[in-house]
Amino acid sequence: MAQYFDVHPQNPQLRSLNQVVRILEGGGLIAYPTDSGFALGCALGNGEGLERIRKIRQLNDKHHFTLVVDEFGKLGQFVEMDNWIFRAVKAATPGPYTFILKATREVPKVMQHPKKRTVGVRIPDHRTTLALLDAVGTPLMSSTLILPGLSEAMTDGWTIKEELDHQVDAVLDSGDAGTELTTVVDLSGDTPVVDRVGAGDPAPFES
Repeated sequence: MAQYFDVHPQNPQLRSLNQVVRILEGGGLIAYPTDSGFALGCALGNGEGLERIRKIRQLNDKHHFTLVVDEFGKLGQFVEMDNWIFRAVKAATPGPYTFILKATREVPKVMQHPKKRTVGVRIPDHRTTLALLDAVGTPLMSSTLILPGLSEAMTDGWTIKEELDHQVDAVLDSGDAGTELTTVVDLSGDTPVVDRVGAGDPAPFES
């Protein structure tokens, strides 16, 4: 059964966050709130965790997993950005965007697109997410919690606890998950491609 951690949205309790961190460090899979619904997440390099996400969401190997990072300055370790991309991503973060970029060698191969060697990156604007990332100390390998057959992310922590009780190890809930998906922008090619329009304004990336 999944452990359920109910934390304050403005001041999430460090004791609960540290318990979630221990679950992640032990190879666990968690569901956690963001500004764009709940996400599934596991520790950097946890290949088994990614397989569990694939199974829950019924994803194929072409799916772009996302590195969720707590600050812009850490992105350069994981993705390649020329000057234009650097400025564009910096201007749009933190916020409801997911960017597809060329991965560096620091990104585990298990989460890179098998042919393109790309990965999603995201800096959420959500206090609980950022507090969790700060407690973990590294990015999380993640995917939005959209169940098979649905088009929207799950947004209620207790519903997730009930539906995925035996498929995740913990649910972190602050009661304030966003309700609209991120805007996904592929910046891995010569020109930006908006793959999905969500909460983030796509205009800066449309030609």
